[in-house]
Amino acid sequence: MPKIAAPWTPNSWRACPIRQVPAYPDTSKLEAMEAKIGRYPPLVFAGEARRLKAHLALAAEGKAFVLQGGDCAESFSEFTANSFRDTFRVLLQMAVVLTFGASLPVVKMGRMAGQFAKPRSSDNETQGDVTLPSYRGDIVNGPEFTPEARIPDPQRMEFGYFQSASTLNLLRAFASGGYADLHEVHRWNLEFVERSPLAERYRDLAARIDETLNFMAACGMTSATTRDMRETDFYISHEALLLPYEQALTRVDSTSGEWYGCSAHFLWIGDRTRQLEGAHVEFLRGVKNPLGMKVGPTQEPDDLLRLLDVLNPENEAGRITLISRMGAEKVGDRLAPLVRAVQREGRKVVWLSDPMHGNTVSTVNKLKTRNFDAILAEVRGFFDVHQAEGSWAGGVHVEMTGQDVTECTGGAHKLTEANLTERYETFCDPRLNAEQSLELAFLVARELKDRRVPVAPLAVAAQ
Repeated sequence: MPKIAAPWTPNSWRACPIRQVPAYPDTSKLEAMEAKIGRYPPLVFAGEARRLKAHLALAAEGKAFVLQGGDCAESFSEFTANSFRDTFRVLLQMAVVLTFGASLPVVKMGRMAGQFAKPRSSDNETQGDVTLPSYRGDIVNGPEFTPEARIPDPQRMEFGYFQSASTLNLLRAFASGGYADLHEVHRWNLEFVERSPLAERYRDLAARIDETLNFMAACGMTSATTRDMRETDFYISHEALLLPYEQALTRVDSTSGEWYGCSAHFLWIGDRTRQLEGAHVEFLRGVKNPLGMKVGPTQEPDDLLRLLDVLNPENEAGRITLISRMGAEKVGDRLAPLVRAVQREGRKVVWLSDPMHGNTVSTVNKLKTRNFDAILAEVRGFFDVHQAEGSWAGGVHVEMTGQDVTECTGGAHKLTEANLTERYETFCDPRLNAEQSLELAFLVARELKDRRVPVAPLAVAAQ
């Protein structure tokens, strides 16, 4: 394990090499904005992050399943209550189906209320004869291809903070105010099944959930008597990419004296910023939140173990979630050695499948898309690897929306490249729409049921 030169502080990352950093033209304005946000209240609290860590510890032990989903990158311009409600609703629907399939509680995390920054494969973008800085997410610059929009602006961090606070307030209301009632969510799923071209494939699972709810009601477990049937725990997450913003929202927990990143409950390191001695690893090693790390096809087992040494030196269950993003064709060959190494060394991690990023292709019209069959194939390959290695396939991480967009091809409605322009609305990467997201949940639930013991009647109560 590399020797760490100095004790961790919230700004020790500034002495490390850094990638994916915006070039702000006026550093004095950046520093002033960091100081300003540093005086604002935290968005989340340490106790909430600790509760999520405890839930993830169960997933690390094979006693829970994780669903993480939401936008590829949130947009300032699409800030409406309806859009958040619809995505939250679909995540709830997916969670109910997955709970039944896994026979376990599902930990729900949204890529929401802070997923504003995006890594880019190039610092610049060229259109025709014009080259401008790449769009790095609304918290950094604008998507419009103009010199003015592409200048990194620190003021956007403050706007992102307040939008995150508003979104989080809304999500908390949805989670605890009756919108998450299990019976309502199941009714929505029944409506989805009836209108799906693959209704017969899903009807049996939906009927079994219905029977379970009826049994529970007969035992006196209803929304009126049982909190877990009318409310749910919901956590927010995003990639900790823009480190000046993340540092500004780092706080000392008054009860433990430990540092927490208070921009989200769960923060992750991307595949492009997981360098062992890099700034992002340095920053996140010191906060006590549960952390994620994207693991792509270039990740080597020894390097992964060294990263785990740095990020989780005490091998604490629930601290680290590894998010596999290999691609359907590579998942079998590239994931197995990593899982094997983690198993051999006794590392306590949660494994999630991100079947989105490794399956992105471009159409002849230069639109990015993802094929539903490739997404499902990577999930199945992920399950196959873990089953072969004696490891627990702990969850899925998907880019999705509750809107009826047309950004990914395939699925029950057989979207083609010709359909993409009908409602292609993403600023960054293509997302599964509501129907495709639910279809994926039903198919994954079937995989889980086929690979596990029969469901216990009361397991669905955990929602």
